[in-house]
Amino acid sequence: MNLTELSLRNFRNYEEISLELDPGVNLIVGSNAQGKTNLLEAIGYLGSGKSFRAQKTGEMLRFGAEFADVAGSVYSQERKQTLRWILFDRGRPRQIYLNGAKKKTAGEIHGVLSTVLFCPEDLMILKAGSAARRRFADGAICQLRPNYDAALTEYNRILEQKSRILKDHFENPALLDILPEYNARLCQVGALLISYRARFFESLEQSAGIFHHSFSGGKESFTLQYKTVSTVKDPFAPVPQLQEALQEHLQSHYRAELESGQCLTGPHKDDFTVFLSDIELKAYGSQGQTRTAAISLKLAQRELQKRDTGEEPVLLLDDVLSELDPGRQDFVLNQITSGQVFITCCEPGRFTKLGKTIEIENGTVKF
Repeated sequence: MNLTELSLRNFRNYEEISLELDPGVNLIVGSNAQGKTNLLEAIGYLGSGKSFRAQKTGEMLRFGAEFADVAGSVYSQERKQTLRWILFDRGRPRQIYLNGAKKKTAGEIHGVLSTVLFCPEDLMILKAGSAARRRFADGAICQLRPNYDAALTEYNRILEQKSRILKDHFENPALLDILPEYNARLCQVGALLISYRARFFESLEQSAGIFHHSFSGGKESFTLQYKTVSTVKDPFAPVPQLQEALQEHLQSHYRAELESGQCLTGPHKDDFTVFLSDIELKAYGSQGQTRTAAISLKLAQRELQKRDTGEEPVLLLDDVLSELDPGRQDFVLNQITSGQVFITCCEPGRFTKLGKTIEIENGTVKF
């Protein structure tokens, strides 16, 4: 899988550019605030319809523009394909095209251009609260398993409705009559989420462990511990058994939920912990160890997608080499010999032997 051509119009600080891309390494160089990360954002958006930076579509439009156009040619699924997004501000629906045909949803282009991104904010996966780690895991599993995406959407919908009941029941006690129905459905769908997550984390730990072992020169072992509700003793158990365990935990928290007006139990509280040689990374890991472990997770995510689909996702590395010692920098570069990779860098002459260099200056490409 690789992106052969990329065209942007009115996207971020790009007025209009068109690029031919290398099937291997593409090094994007330039000073700060020139548009290097914007280019990675466009590539990621092209394949998924999601931005890792923008909360609203309008944020991706060039200042003063009425629309933005992101288009590209991709070789995937053993043929050449084209993708195109036209983005509008002020709530107007975006338009999606696959091979020239208009599509209704981003789900219809699933798998045409898969990407895995590492950016500095990903360090927060391992250092911040549990919400960041759940977002990482959910995003990765959704790419691997569309059924998980559907289950997660359903779970969040039910959770939102239950939260409203718990919040409003003080003024309207009759709402509690329908609470058991929502609890039962949450446990049913929640059991599916736990089952998917347990298998994902098992595979992720194995793959990330291999990468991190090499990163550290064999000096550190990488382990990952998945945490869900305490009544689930075996997250690999059959789904009906997981459902019973969730119901047991929910029942024990029933009174506390009513008193607090909040949902206190369920897989929306799940987390995972990373250990390096049995030492908890979040509490005791150095900046270099944290960065190395986060990169290992991303490389492992890419490996799992390749193993599952037979195609290697495009790897997007934003400022990946900063704060790494030379040995770990060399390891990162040695790990990206397969598949297509985009790396941003501030030093034009730093890696001249790597594939194609694209120099960016103020939203334009220097030739």
